Amino acid sequence: MTINLSNLTIEYAHEAMMRGDFSARELAEAYIETINEKNNDIHAYLEVYDDVLKQADDADKMIKEGKATILTGIPLALKDNILFEGKIASASSKILENYHATYSSTVVEKLKSAGAVILGRTNMDEFAMGSSTENSAYGATKNPHDISRVPGGSSGGSAAAVAMSGALFALGSDTGGSIRQPASFCGVVGLKPTYGAVSRSGLMAMGSSLDQIGPFTKTVADAEIVYQALASHDPLDSTSAPDSFRIQPSPLKKKIGIPRDFIKKEDLNPEVYENFEKAIKKFESLGYEIIDIELPRAAYSLAVYYIVMAAEVSTNLSRFDGVRYGLQIEGKNLLETYQMSRGVGFGKETRRRILLGTYVLSHGYYDAYYNKALKVQRLITLDFKKAFENVDAIITPTSPFPAFKAGEKMSDPLQMYLSDIYTVPANIAGIPAISLPHGTSNEGLPLDLQIMAPHWREDILFTIGKAFEALEK
Repeated sequence: MTINLSNLTIEYAHEAMMRGDFSARELAEAYIETINEKNNDIHAYLEVYDDVLKQADDADKMIKEGKATILTGIPLALKDNILFEGKIASASSKILENYHATYSSTVVEKLKSAGAVILGRTNMDEFAMGSSTENSAYGATKNPHDISRVPGGSSGGSAAAVAMSGALFALGSDTGGSIRQPASFCGVVGLKPTYGAVSRSGLMAMGSSLDQIGPFTKTVADAEIVYQALASHDPLDSTSAPDSFRIQPSPLKKKIGIPRDFIKKEDLNPEVYENFEKAIKKFESLGYEIIDIELPRAAYSLAVYYIVMAAEVSTNLSRFDGVRYGLQIEGKNLLETYQMSRGVGFGKETRRRILLGTYVLSHGYYDAYYNKALKVQRLITLDFKKAFENVDAIITPTSPFPAFKAGEKMSDPLQMYLSDIYTVPANIAGIPAISLPHGTSNEGLPLDLQIMAPHWREDILFTIGKAFEALEK
């Protein structure tokens, strides 16, 4: 049978499979057909797994035996830095080109036990370092809305997979906006949970104090379904928060904050600014009180991020040395083996961040840069805590501009880094944030809205997000 994938949601697909309208195998076959049709142009997937139909048959068996969950038979894609036992996980880097995961990440274990069908692994910026998915060692991903433009990054392959109807949902990782920014560029929903809400076990570490796994979906309700399936304490992850930290939903104040001192008209694409003002009016029509708030140190978030993240990158990637595992190019001595293996195995952006991180951690510079950045990070977190005393949520644009042309910012790293100016603060503070599609540019490109909530209040994002989304239909 023909299945219309473009408007399919997790809830509808689940109900259809329970009714017998179509099977998990038929649904998986429909997605494989779409991937075969579109992936050559989009390059969202690096690999489609050869056991997809076997996974789907197992899901059909769960349904038949009355053991189905809401994710049973639901096809998804995995970012290439999330481990799935026996499958290649390369982080889109040459240094891990042939690395097969020796165990599965906790999120994969949860999805497999729920009966979800993992279609394959998606392209990304190498080791999650980038905002355009142009830094992949295996070629750039294109934006499904306009293949001359980037899909965002670093989880651009996952965002593009959902946007091209090549997966019903996808997982990415978000260190400074790597879920929300590509969700914005590709016109899908992207959720970054509270730091510690979803297990990082089996996620290749980039910035260990900032990384968080989250979903790309077509609707806020679908994001909520995936989040609830993944969010719980994991003893395998030392940064996973105990279940006692997870706050129960409480009534809303119906107040939304806007950090006008941070969102400056002159820093935004004119269409993005106008679109954001329209979003504010829509919230007012929903009965929310709009309050101007101050986040006096939010403007320093990007600077703090590129110190803390780079420091952690230099530490985390030191394990890829050409000796223990990964690519090895043998030199005349150990030092030359290190240099040649890492020089060939790592791309330009990855090497840039390793060098920057090594510098800020070096003797004489640790206090001047890294230690000071940690102090400012604490102040930024306190600014958010104070703001949330008066409002339920804070809204900003997700990105200061729509999807840009491929190659447009590759020669200017600082301009590329500015893509994350509105997403980075949530990572610095560890709070949850979601990007929603909202409007289109004059060129037909997706525009966006970002909503941020207090720690452990993903329920606020879902409540407000679903109400706002209903206005868009």
